[in-house]
Amino acid sequence: MKASLLIFLVAITFISCTEYQAVLKSESAQEKYVFADSLYQAGKYKKALKLMEQIVPSFRGKPQADKLMFMYANTFYELEDFYLSGYQFERFVTSYPQSDSAEVASYRSAKSYYELSPRFSLDQKETYTALEKLQEFVNKYPNSDYRSEANQLVAELREKLEKKDIETAEQYLRIAQTIGSFKPAISAYENFIVDHPGSIYRKNAFFGRFDAAYQLAINGIPALMEERLLTAKDYYQSFLKYYGETELREEADDIVEDINRRLENLQTTS
Repeated sequence: MKASLLIFLVAITFISCTEYQAVLKSESAQEKYVFADSLYQAGKYKKALKLMEQIVPSFRGKPQADKLMFMYANTFYELEDFYLSGYQFERFVTSYPQSDSAEVASYRSAKSYYELSPRFSLDQKETYTALEKLQEFVNKYPNSDYRSEANQLVAELREKLEKKDIETAEQYLRIAQTIGSFKPAISAYENFIVDHPGSIYRKNAFFGRFDAAYQLAINGIPALMEERLLTAKDYYQSFLKYYGETELREEADDIVEDINRRLENLQTTS
């Protein structure tokens, strides 16, 4: 029984492959279109793609072009070739803006760029592109069923950029502790505070700016120490205003106690 079933399956597979090869070599674009459609619907995307690549130029301007070009773009998407799916979906939306599939294509184009976004430690060019495309989609289709998911992807990408920026600022601080140049760290933390007002890492930026300013004061030019310690105290007050109830409060208080002692000593000796 099992042997008979195996022979049957092998025969079906052979016939299917033979039919596919025959259509692949056929001169009929219509035959290839129908067969590609059946393969696509069955989830056999690699085989469908080979046929579609042969006939796409032949169907431009024809009634079937709308469906074919969407399938073509979506095949790349299903095969996780997101560079090509993003590009092809964009072309589809430009060529067929009135299509019933335009909204889905627009979203999957944006999501393709989202899929290309690398981990936060790498260059974030694709992340910025994905954010731009997702925002364009939300603006164009404010009532879309994909809106909620799109907003979720936007939030995820923004957090990635925030993590990238806070890590950069903290790296500047670590480098400064070796070579003694704290100003780039202070600037990086200040830029973070301005650029990411709602970030979960904002408390780290307020504390990091305060810490970097303190270290600049005690490791820098003695004649500028008092002025810089006072600046650091101002940063401490800003940190206290927004994040005085966080786990960083104790460390911040220890630093400001040292600042106050140093200021007292400077005033006593002056």
